[in-house]
Amino acid sequence: MQLLFETFMEHPSESVDEADFRDAMAGAASSLELITFAYLSLPSQPSGKPRLISNYPARWTAHYLQNRYQKIDPVIMRARCGGCPFRWGSDMRGFATSQVQQRLFDEAAEFSIRCGLTIPIVDRRGCTAAVTFAADEPNPTFLRVAERYEQALQLMATCFHIYVRRKLSGNGMVDGVLLTPREYECLQWAARGKSAWDIAGILGIKPRTAAFHLDNAKKKLGVRTITQAAVRLADSRSRIH
Repeated sequence: MQLLFETFMEHPSESVDEADFRDAMAGAASSLELITFAYLSLPSQPSGKPRLISNYPARWTAHYLQNRYQKIDPVIMRARCGGCPFRWGSDMRGFATSQVQQRLFDEAAEFSIRCGLTIPIVDRRGCTAAVTFAADEPNPTFLRVAERYEQALQLMATCFHIYVRRKLSGNGMVDGVLLTPREYECLQWAARGKSAWDIAGILGIKPRTAAFHLDNAKKKLGVRTITQAAVRLADSRSRIH
């Protein structure tokens, strides 16, 4: 378990987009025979949009977000209160569910999401999130893993949330300077020692395009070198987080 946790921690620390984070958690969960997971971070403002990182079927996650199910989902409503991890099933025993809420669970069951272990997260900023490991049925393997590794999964979920908040929730601001999403992304990679050529290969763009975005970021931040821009990015993150 220690090796698994160390490996997992390395991946989010190196992740720069949602796909990276999804693969990191999916890989760790799979190692514990947990097939599907979902991370849902709720917006701080009523008009905001939730962030969902998951390996659930794409049709289900799109349907869930389109219908704003996070507002009525009994699992998320319970997670909003914080507290300890909890298990649930499609019958939602112990939950007061309406017809609409039961329909939500019936629809989820069509995508083999019938039970799960949910870990509530309420961070020091008051932001609410939840990580759920789900299954088609409460089989012995799922129940054993959920019970045996509950604390480890809780720690993994919290670390995952912190890294996502740190790397993805930003709006491209560095020391009050607004960068475009691509400028910010290129600068993140440059801060990890990647050249414009490297960044081009990673992002699937031309080297001169990567260099263009890095140059723009550098000019906006009022520095002469990419290294100085990367330092500004690191300093900005440390003050925020």
